Amino acid sequence: MSHSIKAKGEMDMLRKEDNERLCRVGPGEPMNELFRRYWIPAVLSEELPAPDSPPVKVRLLSEDLIAFRDTNGNVGLMDAYCPHRRAHLFWGRNEECGLRCVYHGWKFDTTGQCVDTPNEPKTSEFKHSVKLKAYPTYEKAGIVWTYMGPPEEQPGYPDYEWMRAPENYRNVSKTFEACNWLQALEGGIDTSHSSFAHNNDIADKNALRTRATAPKLEVVKTDYGFKYAGIRDLKDDGNYVRAYQFIMPAQQMRGAMVKWKDGKTEEFPSIAGHLWVPIDDAHVWVYNFIYSADVNIPFTPEFVEKHETDFGRGKADMLPGYKLVRNPGNDYLIDREVQRTKTFTGIAGINTQDYALQETMELPFCDRTREKLGTADTAIIAARQLLLEATRVVEAGNTPRGANPETHNNVRGCDRFLPKGVDWKEGLVEDMTAKF
Repeated sequence: MSHSIKAKGEMDMLRKEDNERLCRVGPGEPMNELFRRYWIPAVLSEELPAPDSPPVKVRLLSEDLIAFRDTNGNVGLMDAYCPHRRAHLFWGRNEECGLRCVYHGWKFDTTGQCVDTPNEPKTSEFKHSVKLKAYPTYEKAGIVWTYMGPPEEQPGYPDYEWMRAPENYRNVSKTFEACNWLQALEGGIDTSHSSFAHNNDIADKNALRTRATAPKLEVVKTDYGFKYAGIRDLKDDGNYVRAYQFIMPAQQMRGAMVKWKDGKTEEFPSIAGHLWVPIDDAHVWVYNFIYSADVNIPFTPEFVEKHETDFGRGKADMLPGYKLVRNPGNDYLIDREVQRTKTFTGIAGINTQDYALQETMELPFCDRTREKLGTADTAIIAARQLLLEATRVVEAGNTPRGANPETHNNVRGCDRFLPKGVDWKEGLVEDMTAKF
């Protein structure tokens, strides 16, 4: 059922206690418990490139973990500290289907089970009683996923359309962002800012989002979150509609189908989006994906590299640890002359422009009681409502929206022109349905 959501000014102001309820992700916090009801990305597959490759430090939901790929290629994700004397397992030897602590030689398999205690007598059965906390993993589409919640509540494996697309039809990357996860997500689901922060050619007055800078937002709640559209009135050219999906708890999916060049539209068949995975209260991993919207058009390496570079994630833009060269320490290398003459921000990279704004808000949590929300913030209001609702659903012992992958495995975003008078909820049904 369509559910209209509108900003109402101070009535939509986020109370301090609700803001912290949404932002805090430490042990026992409501949002920590909510994220544990979903499969979430743990690491990229490329971080564990081969059997017995070096282990990787992982921090999720304020918890320190270690990931490793064993001799058989299976991935383990478990407590980062050896249960013997709490040495960090990052220093461990990855060998013969287990990770061996270098302090006293205790060895653990991918389930966290201790399989060897060489500093104990050979007759000892002690090892059988020792087991590290470990989480199940699932590897697909270049990502190692994990489920960190109650075993009895474990949902089916994630199955988004972009995960089903063949390897040469998609690209997945990852970036580190130094702000709380909600601050980052809300930037991602905000559609009107693209007319400003991402205006990279201020001289082009024909650009779609320059011609109409105040899109009308419409939100429809669903079993998995909500779908929404930014509708831009282009007068005689009809309506330019950018339709999104918000999949609980932290995924945005959008179309990138239409571009405007020299007064004409060009087809660009792709769909892109992000998943935000909290590291702790002040940091977040952003997983970025793009995939072809057309089963007949695979990506070329040149296209992928250009896309990543345009978004500020090209090879020359990255530091070790998936961190950006342009960061708060160097003011994102802002060029005021470029800002004056060429682009709205003077900052290179579409995502880098977002990070500059999000990482330099009030930290660790913005004072949302001082916000003045308008109609352009409808999707943000809806996300806050659903996330608060979901934390209470979990507290009541029930299943939150979107935990079942069957509710969202056939959705996609899109960009399209629609004639005046055509409702996007009807006119874009086919375009918002998966093809892979």
